[in-house]
Parts: sequence; C-alpha cells; structure tokens
Amino acid sequence: MGTIYLVRHGQAAFGTDHYDRLTDTGFAQSRLLGSYFARRQIRFDAVFTGTLRRQTETAQGIFEGHPELGASPPQEAFPGLDEYKPEAIMMALNGTFPAPALAAARRDPVVVREHFRVLREALLAWAEDRTQPEGMPVWQAFQNSAVAALVEARQRFPDGNVLIVSSGGPIAAIVAATLSAPPATAVELNLRIRNSALTEFAATPRRHSLVSFNGLPHLDMQPDPTLITYA
Repeated sequence: MGTIYLVRHGQAAFGTDHYDRLTDTGFAQSRLLGSYFARRQIRFDAVFTGTLRRQTETAQGIFEGHPELGASPPQEAFPGLDEYKPEAIMMALNGTFPAPALAAARRDPVVVREHFRVLREALLAWAEDRTQPEGMPVWQAFQNSAVAALVEARQRFPDGNVLIVSSGGPIAAIVAATLSAPPATAVELNLRIRNSALTEFAATPRRHSLVSFNGLPHLDMQPDPTLITYA
C-alpha cells in the first residue's frame, strides 16, 4: 500500500498585485514541513504539483527543509491541481470583483471577512451550477481533474510515497469526492484548509482512502502563532 501526501501551498502574497508567490512565512512553513518529513524519514518516489508558482515554490521549500534525505525527485506538473480563479468566480456571481478589498486585506480584518463571505457565496453558486465563471470549467470537471491527479499517483506508485502540492480548491474537491460529499461540503472544506496543511491518503492501484485532513504536525510545536495562516 502506498501513501499520498497532499499539501496545500504555503502562505502566498494575498492582498498584493502578485499573489502567486510565497511570502517569507510561506517559505518558513514549507521548510518546517520538510523538516517534519525528515524526522519521520519519509522519502518521496514522485512529486506532483500544479503549474502555479506558489505550488512549485512550496515543493522547493519542503526539500530545502530536509536535504539529508536527498534531492527532490523531478516534479511533474498537472494543471488539474491548479487553483480556481476567484476573480472569475466572484464576477460570475455579482459582476464585480472587490480588488480594493484585496489591497486592504492584510490590514483590515473586517475587509478580510467580507471578502471571504462573498467568495463563499460565489463558490457555492459555481459548485451548484448556478453560475458559469468565464474561462473556467464547470465544477464537476474541475473536481474530476483534481481527482485524476490523485488517481495517477496511486496507479503509478502503488507501493510508494507521493508528494502532491496543490491549493485549497483542488484539495477540497478531492476530499469531498473521496467522501461522496456534496458541493456545499467541498466549499466549506476549501475555506478551512490552512497554508501548508497536510492531508494524507492510503492508496492502492484501485482505490484511495482518507487518513487525515488539514493537519499541521510541523507547526504544532512552533512557538510562533503567526505561522498558522489561511490566506
């Protein structure tokens, strides 16, 4: 039996003009996760990521955190592991995207809460096929593409360890599909996944089973509470 370690990227630059990159906190989270894998002497037979910079930088940080276990295997990119486009999803709901809210997000908790309230509504409308965001697939196709990456991992490495670095949307979609949960559950899971959180699956060539969800074993003993982030 193999194990698939599904990781959400570290903290990205939310609230800036260039979101798709890790912050210093995001790199710290990733390196600490690498150190956690090192302590458990976990090696990886393969590394899958999406095509986004914040995902590939997280994989880089993980291996910087445990160099004693050797170099990272070649990374394979799967577009199905990319995040949805929040701008398109929110535009599809009400015709606007609150760009000023993003600019102020790190400074104003009220703005952050309002942003994610609207995002939740927009995600649910998309997941329930009440909207069709421009340039995006329907929810079911998005979910199927994410699950396909996990299936690829379990079939190609049935007895190995595979590291998959993705984002909150695909991870929530995969977990919801595994549990046969409705779209509304996927939306709620998505909004609770923390940066660099670890979700684990036991896998055989024919099936995968959820072992743990949204864990932060690499941060549990860290004295700095600012390392626990959601966006």
